[in-house]
Amino acid sequence: DVMACRQTGFALLASASVQESMDMAAIAHLSAIKSSVPFIHFFDGFRTSHEIQKIEEISYEEMKSLVNWEKVEDFRKRALNPEHPVQRGTAQNPDIYFQNREAANPYYLATPGIVAEIMNKVGKLTGRFYKPFEYVGAPDAERIIICMGSGAETVEETVNHLLKKGEKVGLIKVRLYRPFSADHFFAVLPKTVQKIAVLDRTKEPGSKGEPLYQDVCTAFMEKQQNPLIVGGRYGLGSKEFTPSMVKAVFDNLLLAEPKNLFTVGINDDVTNSSLEIKENIDAAPEGLHRCKFFGLGSDGTVGANKNSIKIIGDNTDMYAQGYFVYDSKKSGGITISHLRFGKSPIQSPYLIDQADFIACHNPSYVTRYDVLEGIKEGGSFLLNSPWTAEEMEEKLPAVMKQTIAKKKLKFYNIDAVKIAGEVGLGGRINMIMQASFFKIANVIPVDKAFSYIKEAIKNTYGRKGDKIVNMNIKAVDRAAEALEEIKYPESWAITTTGMEIVEEKVPEYVENIVRPILSLEGDKLPVSAFTPDGTVPVGTTQYEKRGVAIKIPKWNPADCIQCNQCAFVCPHACIRPYIAKEEALADAPDSFTTKAAIGKELAGYQFRMQVSALDCTGCGNCVDICPAKGQPITMVSLEEIVNEEVKNYKFAESLPKPEVEISPETVKGSQFRQPLFEFSGACAGCGETPYVKLVTQLFGDRMIVANATGCSSIYGGSAPTCPYTVNENGHGPAWANSLFEDNAEFGFGMNLAVLQRRNKLADLINQALELGINGELKIAFAEWLQSKDEAEASRKAGDKIKTLIDSAIAQAGGDLKSILSEIAGMKDLYTKKSIWIFGGDGWAYDIGYGGLDHVLASGENVNVLVLDTEVYSNTGGQSSKSTPTAAVAKFASAGKRVKKKDLGAIAMTYGYVYVA
Repeated sequence: DVMACRQTGFALLASASVQESMDMAAIAHLSAIKSSVPFIHFFDGFRTSHEIQKIEEISYEEMKSLVNWEKVEDFRKRALNPEHPVQRGTAQNPDIYFQNREAANPYYLATPGIVAEIMNKVGKLTGRFYKPFEYVGAPDAERIIICMGSGAETVEETVNHLLKKGEKVGLIKVRLYRPFSADHFFAVLPKTVQKIAVLDRTKEPGSKGEPLYQDVCTAFMEKQQNPLIVGGRYGLGSKEFTPSMVKAVFDNLLLAEPKNLFTVGINDDVTNSSLEIKENIDAAPEGLHRCKFFGLGSDGTVGANKNSIKIIGDNTDMYAQGYFVYDSKKSGGITISHLRFGKSPIQSPYLIDQADFIACHNPSYVTRYDVLEGIKEGGSFLLNSPWTAEEMEEKLPAVMKQTIAKKKLKFYNIDAVKIAGEVGLGGRINMIMQASFFKIANVIPVDKAFSYIKEAIKNTYGRKGDKIVNMNIKAVDRAAEALEEIKYPESWAITTTGMEIVEEKVPEYVENIVRPILSLEGDKLPVSAFTPDGTVPVGTTQYEKRGVAIKIPKWNPADCIQCNQCAFVCPHACIRPYIAKEEALADAPDSFTTKAAIGKELAGYQFRMQVSALDCTGCGNCVDICPAKGQPITMVSLEEIVNEEVKNYKFAESLPKPEVEISPETVKGSQFRQPLFEFSGACAGCGETPYVKLVTQLFGDRMIVANATGCSSIYGGSAPTCPYTVNENGHGPAWANSLFEDNAEFGFGMNLAVLQRRNKLADLINQALELGINGELKIAFAEWLQSKDEAEASRKAGDKIKTLIDSAIAQAGGDLKSILSEIAGMKDLYTKKSIWIFGGDGWAYDIGYGGLDHVLASGENVNVLVLDTEVYSNTGGQSSKSTPTAAVAKFASAGKRVKKKDLGAIAMTYGYVYVA
């Protein structure tokens, strides 16, 4: 957060929009050169940084005319150079440090004036004028809001809406936050202001108000004008900030005693800080087209919509805006694209809640989400599905059919998956759906739109060859032919029949927290729904049942050699081997076929390889890895076998645990162990998760995991569901994520904590032995002390202690009773813990390497799993020190020039680090 940089001495310059980010970038550089003060130019992450807007560029030639080249030369002369050497960064003692620190004051005092001057120069060049503080609103405003960042755009849009209704409201946009110039602030403040709300997009626990609020209050301390000032928080973590919320802030200022230190946009039913939103308002200008697209991560929907914005923006005089919402699934999760087009500048940095057009690119969404929420009367709805008009009657839920009919929607359907498969695009339906959108929306003439799409295809895919280009062009042409308008009966308006989802009984957390979030209703959850420390239960991905695969594996027992390699490589633990005796299969579904298990120790058992159909992502790794002849596994349509495979999986999970012990020291044997990492949000075909899964199969019931930020922390720890789960005893991996850069130290600290506590346990057991404990418990204590650092032996000894200690406590007295009670209270430490440190190559090779080296050098018994993809996978494929020579990646587009760092060899130089 930029607020953590306030004390650095950098000037802080804020942008509120994409256009401002262009302009302020130039202003920041020019101001830094002239003022000799370093600048941080900041804007809202994701809300502004990932928004696409049509903007006016400042060319390099235009920028060049603004540069003070004498100041640039002065700056260069201050560079360290042996031709004219100086020394900087000295260690100063208390006698002089303070004075030297204050010597820079004149530069900071001059900075606001310099910034104002540069803003004026840029304005004369571009026609877009800015000020360190900018006021918009009624000249005689009585209530104003002060804020910065993208929230200011929403407030300005709302102010303009309220001014038309005669309300005396206004906004001060903070552009230059540091140095904070009271003179420039009061120069724009209307004299009529009676009440002020200062909005901060940050939280400083324990403070008497957030930073901007405190700055404004401090500024007024020196003035005779004393309006009532309140502060509030909004938009944390990219939480929505809408005109309706702005109206609630202004309404709060109407009260005789406005709520101070409030929150807006949430329901705080714990400390009651939140403002009630009493009115939903639409502040958007007339003539604005608003479109929403529900897609599946990696299906190309987002990319196609980015192209649509560019097509409309580049080929019309309309303004265009695009913003894209993702869940935390690496791919295969839901994406929602929000597109706006209009004749007026768009100041709406919030999600669309009233849409003219909605497209649903995945048919499974119609029963999982309220995709038509907010669609306007007479709007258009486009669905991608394989269903005929007749099948819609039973496939669509009743509430969707009611909305379609009551709002008189134009309803269209296209089987994009079928077309994509026929033209060779697999699951990439983006061009088909984009073509359908342009044909329906009629934002620009259809023939021109198709021409622009085909040109974009050539530009986007040209380097991949004519074959790919022609497939996409063919898909566009096929879309135009296949798009069908669905004529529905008026009776849909009152229908009560349709597709229903029968939800099974689930734990309270899943029912009250997980399901609302997965249904895109998370914004409605109150503060009381959450734990103060962010702790969440494990084993909850099993309740998602996303059903995102187009095809899933079907097992053919006749050709299977029972090697279990398919289960071994499955990234999501969706396909698993099961063994059971004949008597346990008496109630099996008819489609639950088995074959005699191979292996002496498995005599008398039947074997089946079973897939969890609704958790599978359809990657096909299982088919690719299978070494057997014939077709032990084939990929078939999910719809074709989903019903029977759901029943089969449910039955397989109900089978009793085999009585036979199978060694986990082979690929085959390891896969008979329960994976304690399942159904994660990783990409289909992920190469990292099979290793994570395998580690949990071998050590999971005694694992503690420190996870570096990166892919593994996203697919492994994204709220609300957790892929780490537990065995029949309720034991499983305990997992935590700290930061990117300190993960090795984080895990090392966990290890030291466990060592300290287990050493304390050993001391207590020794004390109990010294006090004369005897009998079987004495033997169990001695066994534990002998084996406490061995996994299975410590578990067995600990289990003995658990069965004996309660009766021993009941019979003991004095100090012995107290010591035994403390030993009993530490029963979760009897079994030796397996400490693991997970992270990617960006962490291990680069950012966290210093800490990792320290931990490796310590000689402590910790395990490190480096998920080495040879790029920064989570942030988009940038090169790391793990990237091999000549490999092409971001920041190495011409091929990496230096060799890959040999992390394993470096670790081995210690002589006591085992590397595999």
